Amino acid sequence: MRSSGSGWGQPGAVPGWVGYALLPVLNLTVAFALSGLVILVIGENPVDVLALMLSEALGYPEAIGYTLYYATDYIFTGLAVAIAFHCGLFNIGGEGQAYLGGLGAGLVALALTGWPWPVVALLAILASALFGAAWAFVPAWLQARRGSHIVITTIMFNFIAASLMTWLLVDVLIRPGSQSPETREFDPGLWLPSMERALGWVGVTIPASPLNLSFLWALACCVLFQIFLRHTRWGYELRTVGRNERAAVYAGISPSRNIVIAMLLSGALAGFVGVNEILGVQHRIILNFTGGVGFVGIAVALMGRNHPVGIVLAALLFGVLAQGGGQVSFEYPTINRELVMVIQGLVILFAGAMENLFKQPIEALFRRRAAPAADSGRG
Repeated sequence: MRSSGSGWGQPGAVPGWVGYALLPVLNLTVAFALSGLVILVIGENPVDVLALMLSEALGYPEAIGYTLYYATDYIFTGLAVAIAFHCGLFNIGGEGQAYLGGLGAGLVALALTGWPWPVVALLAILASALFGAAWAFVPAWLQARRGSHIVITTIMFNFIAASLMTWLLVDVLIRPGSQSPETREFDPGLWLPSMERALGWVGVTIPASPLNLSFLWALACCVLFQIFLRHTRWGYELRTVGRNERAAVYAGISPSRNIVIAMLLSGALAGFVGVNEILGVQHRIILNFTGGVGFVGIAVALMGRNHPVGIVLAALLFGVLAQGGGQVSFEYPTINRELVMVIQGLVILFAGAMENLFKQPIEALFRRRAAPAADSGRG
């Protein structure tokens, strides 16, 4: 799937902030308005529900910790989708790549019992990136060399990853004497420190939550993402292929090589989910630890306009929905997890599939407003 530039911010066009800020806000407003109507239909007050959701996601330190923990996974998968999209590729395989990344991080922790945690954390990051990238390599090679559709191959590799992990955890890595498909627990000395523990080293006390140091690594990946994409020759070549493959060939840039590079980086970024979940929270390899974050990453990247700042903001929004929505379902029996997923789906629908719903009317409005100013300037 090839992408094209939006044209926002080009000379004589609509100001860039309209595409990057105004349109996402309009899309979100419509999504939440429709969500409010759904809540109203089932007999609840949407204002009260929204207030409770925000309170349970941002209203106290422990809730903020959970929200940031969820956002960490969404940042990794959002960046993974975005780096591929800049090369004109639609990577839907983030779920499988995150799954394999967790396998890599977990194998390191299982093998290095007794080692200091900083060394294990570094090696786990490298292993998760390697395993995630390796899982993205075959779809990348098939797209680059055989013309196979990247969407189809990455979707199929999600199912293959799920089957592979089931086999490994049932027949190979299962904890001896256990009936549960999971490995033994890692040595506690290898666990990635929680943010509560890390801040305690400098005298700051916060409530316990799943938030751990991988959140800082996610923010660092945002910085590295931007540096690579905008300030290196490889990033420039990757973006050129995504904007115009024929022009890239004319300039001596290899599309096939950049497709493979983009997918390897995408798989590596998705693989970092394993560091957060396996090394930072679960402390063992378990089934289905990804929980759909690879698919949410698609909406995060689209809503964030494939820019690290936008991706962080979109990840925080989905973190609020994940944490606050889960708590709302406890307080309101009529609002179950499925209804929360409906709200998430509406956000994804308007931020993703229908992101350009208001684009033409807004463009026309700004052009009409700009026309009198241009005429008076010529006069």
